[in-house]
Amino acid sequence: MEKHFKARIGITTRTQFYASEVVVALEYVHIMGIVYRDLKPENVLVRSDGHIMLTDFDLSLKCDMSTSTPAQIIPNQNLSNAPPTNQFSIDSPSFTSSSCILPNCIVPAVSCFHPKRKRKKKPGHHGGPEFVAEPIDVRSMSFVGTHEYLAPEIVSGEGHGSPVDWWTLGIFIFELFYGVTPFRGMDNELTLANIVARALEFPKEPTLPATAKDLISQLLVKDPALRMGSTMGASPIKHHPFFQGVNWALLRCTCPPFTPPPFSRDVVSDDSCPDTPVEYY
Repeated sequence: MEKHFKARIGITTRTQFYASEVVVALEYVHIMGIVYRDLKPENVLVRSDGHIMLTDFDLSLKCDMSTSTPAQIIPNQNLSNAPPTNQFSIDSPSFTSSSCILPNCIVPAVSCFHPKRKRKKKPGHHGGPEFVAEPIDVRSMSFVGTHEYLAPEIVSGEGHGSPVDWWTLGIFIFELFYGVTPFRGMDNELTLANIVARALEFPKEPTLPATAKDLISQLLVKDPALRMGSTMGASPIKHHPFFQGVNWALLRCTCPPFTPPPFSRDVVSDDSCPDTPVEYY
């Protein structure tokens, strides 16, 4: 039982890390006026320092910045959702600070995920203003993407905008936990039908914390107008209880849960195969 419990803690903290980095990556491309439209594990690369980067922007949509929603500073409302009942407590992960990827950056003395000292908030104080800058007004009628990750509005042909990226974030987090996508059918046609009509269901194993289920459920709302992130971008997602303890400002300075081993040509070289001359035309 104890081993199973620790395994649940491990997968939750790892998923929290990678999901949080994908959130800030999507937020960045949205600020640049781009709707990504192709989030899936194959397009999320782990760099040599353990942090992630998005790749393959062939299906991305570049919006007209003159018609998109401008950057704005709004008063900080209560963006965080109340934790669902029977919330699963996430223990402090063993992440420690590492050298920052930014030049001239001072390494923080506390973990980016769980600061050592918690300050008590004054009653009625909800923090500072929120910065919102995402192209939520852009629309496209194109049918693009990978079948298992398509948002319902793409499948139905109703037109779509940046909320499709938050739908695929929900699919991505679901797959990190379960290893499968939630609406996959026997073929592509059934998969598309499931995306439009079938309700979201969670497998019995592994057991997910209630905060994770709540986040996935709010991201996988079929109506894009009601989907988390559709009106205020990444802000409400960052405030969700699943990401409790994440220091978003220092996220790229934390030690990732996995760092790829150094690349060595000796591993992939084959001395038995002589060099083949290449002719250029």
